[in-house]
Amino acid sequence: MTRRAHAVIHGRVQGVFFRGDMRERARSLGVNGWVRNNADGTVEAVLEGADDRLELLLSWCRRGPAGARVDDVDVDWEEPRGEGGFAVL
Repeated sequence: MTRRAHAVIHGRVQGVFFRGDMRERARSLGVNGWVRNNADGTVEAVLEGADDRLELLLSWCRRGPAGARVDDVDVDWEEPRGEGGFAVL
């Protein structure tokens, strides 16, 4: 079953290769969607894929790459929209 998660990651998450690392992890898990930096210092991502794959990627989001400090991850579950591939915006 395909699900869609809209996540906003708070903390020191910009300038630590969060987006690039997330793209590689998403692609290796077969998760589609996108990730981008926001002006308020957060990282925002939309993820679509199998439930177990999304949980693995969201678990990684709660830690982030080396150099990151994740304070919180807000996740909203939405209806899938058929994202294709994974992009850094």
